[in-house]
Amino acid sequence: MKAARLDAAQSGSADRKRLLVIGNGMVGHRLLEELVRRGLGDDITVFSGEPRLAYDRVQLSQCFVGAEAQDLALTDEAFFETHGITVLRDKRAVWIDRKQRRVHVTDEEFYPYDRLVLATGSVPFVPPIKGADRPECLPYRTLEDVAAIRARAAGARRGVVIGGGLLGLEAARALHGLGLDTHVVEFSPWLMATQLDESGGRLLRSKIEALGIHVHTSKTTSSIGTGLRSPLRLKFSDGGLLEADMVVFSAGIRPCDRLAHNCGLVIGPRGGVVVDDHCRSSDPAIYAIGEVASWQGATFGLVAPGYEMARVCAAHVLGDADTVFQGGQPSTKLKLLGVDVGSIGDAQGRTQGSVCCVFEDALAGVYKKLVMDADGKRLLGAVLVGDTASFGMLDQYFTNGLALPAQPAALIAPAADATPALGVDALPDTAQICSCNQVNKGALCRAIADGCATLGDLKAKTRAGTTCGGCVPLVKQILDRELERRGIAVDHGLCEHFRYSRQELYHLVRVNEIRDFKTLIARHGAGRGCDICKPVAASIFASCWNDFVLAPQHAPLQDSNDAYLGNLQKDGTYSVVPRIPGGEISPEKLIVIGEVARKYSLYTKITGGQRIDLFGARLEQLPSIWRELIDAGFESGHAYGKALRTAKSCVGSTWCRFGVRDSVGLAIRLEQRYRGLRAPHKIKMAASGCTRECAEAQSKDVGVIATEKGWNLYVCGNGGMRPRHAELLASDLDDDMLIRYIDRFLMLYIRTADKLQRTAAWRESLEGGLDYLKAVVVNDSLGLGAELEAQMQGLVDRYECEWAATLKDEQALRRFRSLINDDAPDEHVVHVRERGQIRPATVRERQELAVKAEIE
Repeated sequence: MKAARLDAAQSGSADRKRLLVIGNGMVGHRLLEELVRRGLGDDITVFSGEPRLAYDRVQLSQCFVGAEAQDLALTDEAFFETHGITVLRDKRAVWIDRKQRRVHVTDEEFYPYDRLVLATGSVPFVPPIKGADRPECLPYRTLEDVAAIRARAAGARRGVVIGGGLLGLEAARALHGLGLDTHVVEFSPWLMATQLDESGGRLLRSKIEALGIHVHTSKTTSSIGTGLRSPLRLKFSDGGLLEADMVVFSAGIRPCDRLAHNCGLVIGPRGGVVVDDHCRSSDPAIYAIGEVASWQGATFGLVAPGYEMARVCAAHVLGDADTVFQGGQPSTKLKLLGVDVGSIGDAQGRTQGSVCCVFEDALAGVYKKLVMDADGKRLLGAVLVGDTASFGMLDQYFTNGLALPAQPAALIAPAADATPALGVDALPDTAQICSCNQVNKGALCRAIADGCATLGDLKAKTRAGTTCGGCVPLVKQILDRELERRGIAVDHGLCEHFRYSRQELYHLVRVNEIRDFKTLIARHGAGRGCDICKPVAASIFASCWNDFVLAPQHAPLQDSNDAYLGNLQKDGTYSVVPRIPGGEISPEKLIVIGEVARKYSLYTKITGGQRIDLFGARLEQLPSIWRELIDAGFESGHAYGKALRTAKSCVGSTWCRFGVRDSVGLAIRLEQRYRGLRAPHKIKMAASGCTRECAEAQSKDVGVIATEKGWNLYVCGNGGMRPRHAELLASDLDDDMLIRYIDRFLMLYIRTADKLQRTAAWRESLEGGLDYLKAVVVNDSLGLGAELEAQMQGLVDRYECEWAATLKDEQALRRFRSLINDDAPDEHVVHVRERGQIRPATVRERQELAVKAEIE
C-alpha cells in the first residue's frame, strides 16, 4: 500500500472515530454484526490473518465429509461493501504502538486508531515434544489445516491424534473417516476430562474403542522420532512406543496474546488479555474479546461466551455501560464419533456440599449424572453419555436456576413416562434458550409476535440455533406453542431443508414420481440436506419405487446400517442375517449356515424372531459370506433396515394337535410377500395356528391368529421398552381377504406415519384411533382400498434381494473395504473365544494380547 493511499484510508472524517478490529474469526465478525445492528458510525478497519473471510470453525469437521469452504462462510464481500467496512485480507498486525495509538503491519505501514479491539482468538497448543516440528506432524484448527491433513492422509495407514478433548476426538473422527487406523493419545486419565467425570469418560472410551479407534489415556509423549516400519515413532514417558504415518495435534488451545504482551497489556495467569466486565483491557482504548480475553482469571474456548463478549463490547463502544459480561455457561452437547455426549456446569461435582444422583446402564451404554446443591433444589451440573434426550430440559433447570422437582432422579430415570415434564409454558420469558447467542424465551416470543412463523424465519431473526444447533428442538417447541396460541397452523417440517412433514414428502415423491434426492431438494427443499432428511428421503424412495438402495443416487443417503447392508456391532464388525421365512428351514440350508459360520469364524445365535444370526463379520468379508449364502438359496433378512424383519410362526395344524390352520404356510406367504418392504420403522409379524398364541402374534405390528372360521387380524402391537398389546382389526378372514387388509394397513402406515415411528406410536397418534383404522382398511371409507393394494403389489413385483443386487454391482462392492486406501482387513478387530465361539475382546484383553504380541 502506498503512503498516499495509507493517509487516505486512515484519515477518516473529522467527526468520526477510527475503530480497528484485529481478527476476523467467528467472534470478530459477530462484533461487526453487533456494531452494524446498533448503528455505529465509526470508520471500521478489520485485519484478517487468513486469506478468506470469517467462517464457521465449529463446523470445520464437515469439510472431511463433503462440505466446501463456502459452506462454512459466515459473510461475504457484500457485507463489508454495504456497511462501509474496510477489510484487509491476509494482513497481520506485527505490533501495537499504544502511545501513538497505531497498529503496525511493517515498520513503515501503520493504521492509527481511537479504539482497538483484539479478536485474535487462539492458536493450537503443540506440546513441547522433540520432533513435533516434523512435516508429518500437523495442527487442526483452520481450513488450511484440513487441506493439509487430507493430503497427508492420502498416503497413510495409521494416524495418531494427541489430545482426547473435544477437538481431539473431532480430529480422530476425521482420520477415522479418511480410512486410517486411528489412535488417540490423552494425558489425562480419561477422555474429555474437562467436561466429563471419570465414569462418563470411561463409557465414552468404550464406545469409541468399539468403533475401532484406539485410546491411550494417562500417556505423555516424550518424543517423536523415525519409526522402523513407519515414518514416525512416538515414545511415551512410560517407555511405550507407537508407530504412525502422521500425527495431528489437538491438545487444546492457547490465547493468541503475543501482540498484547509485547505492547505491555496486562496478561492473565493462564494467558489471555485481562479484561473487565465491559471487555476493556488495562488500556481503556483497547478491548479484547473471545478466546484471547481473560475474564476473572478464566479464558473461554467455546463460541457462546465469545459472542456474548462481542455483544458487550459493541454496547460499550456505543456508550452503553449497563451491559456487562457475566461469564459463560459451561454447557456442551454434541455427537462424538456417533456417541451422544452432554455436559452441563459442574460435571465433576466439585462444588462444596454438592450431592450426586447417578443412573448407569452398561448394557445399553448409557450414563447420566446430576450434581445438585445439598438440598437437592438446584441443579449445579450434569453428565450425559449415550443418551442426551434430556439435555435441553436439564440445561433449562441449570441456566435459569429453576427449582428441581421433588424427585430429581426421575429426570434421568429410564421410565420416560414418569419423567416430570418441564413444558415450554413453565419457562419464564427470561429463560435463556440459546446460550451461544444469548437469546431468551421472551425474545423468541416477540419475534414470533412480529411475524416469524417458521423455524428458518425465527433463526434468521434471533440467531437462536444458528451456531451449535443444540437448542433447536426447544426453539421449535416454543415456536409451535406460540403459533398454537395465536390460532396459526404449526409448521411440521422435517428439518430446515424441507418445510414438509414426512407424510407430505411421501406424497410429493409418489405423485410427482421423484426418484432421487437431488431432484427432490431442488423442487421442494433448500440447501444440501442433512442427517435427518437424507435417510428419510431414502426410505421414502424405497417405499415408493423399491429401487436398489446402493445405487449411486441413493447410496449417500443411507444410514450406517443400510450403507453396508448389515447391522454394525459394538466392535466394528457386522451381523449377517439370512431370511428364513416363517422360521422353516431345511437340513441342507442349516448345514450351509453352519459351514459359513465355521469358515469365517462367526458367532452364531438363534434369535427370538426364529432367525439364525451370524456375528463378527468384518466389512471386507460381507460380500464373500453373502455370495455363499445366496448361492445356497438364501436372501437378505433386512435385519439392518427399517423394513419387515420376520414373520414368526408356530408349527400350526401341520404338527400341533391344537392347531386349526397352517400358520407356517401363512407366515411364509407373509414374509415372501412383504420382504424388503421399507417403512418409517421396522415391522414384525407373526402367525399363530390357534388361540393358544404360541407365536405371540398380539405383540407384533401385524399379528394373525387362526380360528375355526378363519384368521383374526391384529395390528399395532409392540414389544421392547414400551410394550403395547395389538388390537383386533378384523375377524374370520380367508387368506385372500387377509392379505388385502394387510396390504391396505401397511401402505396406509407407510403413507402417513412420521419418521422412525413404529405402528404402535402411529396408532396412538391417529385421530379416531382404531375406529378410523377399521373404517379406512376394512370398510374402505376413503375409497383408497384398490389404490393401496395396487401400490403394494407394485412393490412386491419390483422386489430384488439387495445383497444379490450388490454382488452384481462392481461399484457397490467397492464400499466393502475396511481401509479406503488399502485392501487389507482391519487388523484391530480382536476376538477371543468363549463357550466355543468368538466374542469381542474387552479393553483389558486387547491390552494383554498386544503385550503378548510385542513380546513374541
